Amino acid sequence: MTTTTPATAPPPRPPRPTLRRLVRAGGGPRYAAALLVDALGSGLLRPFLLLYGISVLHLDAAATGLAMTGGIVAGLACMPPLGRWLDRGVRSAAVAAAMLVRVVGVAVLLAAPTGGAAPFALAALFLGIGNQAWPAAHAALVTTVAEAHLRDTALAAARSVRNAGLGLGALLATVCLTGGAPALRALAAVSGAGFLAAAALARSVRVTAGRAERAPGAAADGGTRRLRAVLLANVVYVFCLNVPEVAVPLVLVTVLHASPAWPAAVFVANTVLVVTLQVPVTGWAAARWPRARVLALSGAVLAASYLAFLPATALGPLAVALVTIPCTLGEILYAGSATPLVTALAPAGGLGRALSRLQLSTGLGLALSPAVITALAPLALWPALAGATLAAAAAVHRTGARTAQPQVRSRTGSRPAVR
Repeated sequence: MTTTTPATAPPPRPPRPTLRRLVRAGGGPRYAAALLVDALGSGLLRPFLLLYGISVLHLDAAATGLAMTGGIVAGLACMPPLGRWLDRGVRSAAVAAAMLVRVVGVAVLLAAPTGGAAPFALAALFLGIGNQAWPAAHAALVTTVAEAHLRDTALAAARSVRNAGLGLGALLATVCLTGGAPALRALAAVSGAGFLAAAALARSVRVTAGRAERAPGAAADGGTRRLRAVLLANVVYVFCLNVPEVAVPLVLVTVLHASPAWPAAVFVANTVLVVTLQVPVTGWAAARWPRARVLALSGAVLAASYLAFLPATALGPLAVALVTIPCTLGEILYAGSATPLVTALAPAGGLGRALSRLQLSTGLGLALSPAVITALAPLALWPALAGATLAAAAAVHRTGARTAQPQVRSRTGSRPAVR
């Protein structure tokens, strides 16, 4: 008698990430509103903080820049204690705290008298701490709340919302700048009110990590070494974020002597592409490849685009602007895979520390990139960026080859409710 073994049914495919599911996976409607309000406030103030110090407080440009750099460094120095705080289960409270610290910074800024270098430095300190603490706290919250199959796309959706808010805020601020110093003070006040409203919305979500996620553990099978390799590679990858803001304007203005309208158009196009493509591209890539492979692919795309800038520079401003499109695609792939990969490699009970180290490496890359980009001659810049990025991509690829983890990993047995 012949027996037949029943065929194993394929696992059910996860539901499509509709807008409603993404909003819930990203923390719920109130948290989405908090992200948008916070981004609007940042867009109103952050791009013009240097101008505020010079035009409103009449500070020396060098002293103003030094104070802003000190704020960024202080923010990075706060990452280790933030990571430990997150590992105790804090989520929405940490996000709200990052927003409230910036409220204090704006208040100090508004109270600073003319020529008040010390108050401006203190304001930059609080603003820098809040700006650096927010990404890690936000990523920890989404990682805790989102279902495993929606986690990457939810993080991408939040990034799109934030970029849209930053762009809109910067546009509104640009329109208002014709009002001079009074307009800058008004923008700062509105920005502080936005941070306060965003903090209240974020805190009202009341998300904390479950006991299983807070349980201490260690990364198995060399996970710590893989995480370190990804964090080191991230320093190089972050240079892509400053290409539209620093490298491309440098080439357009100093080499091609193009109109300032060209760098502005490139920056706007980059923002629009990130806002519109971040979610679909991240979802498409996450459904097909492991996160490490997507991150390595982004490095290859970035390196190819960097090399393409060489012949584009000889062809003129339009060619340079067109090459920024594949560069932005590489940025989108990077942004959609770096944070999810770090959360997947983080040891049990160590998510906060892993994310804080990711923000440290990101801040280090952002701090180094303007100096490196401006120090290199334009013809040497692109090969140097391409070579370094390819080396980083190769390191990430080796990390993925040694990783036995599945593409999507749930860190907790259940998803906490969002009220």
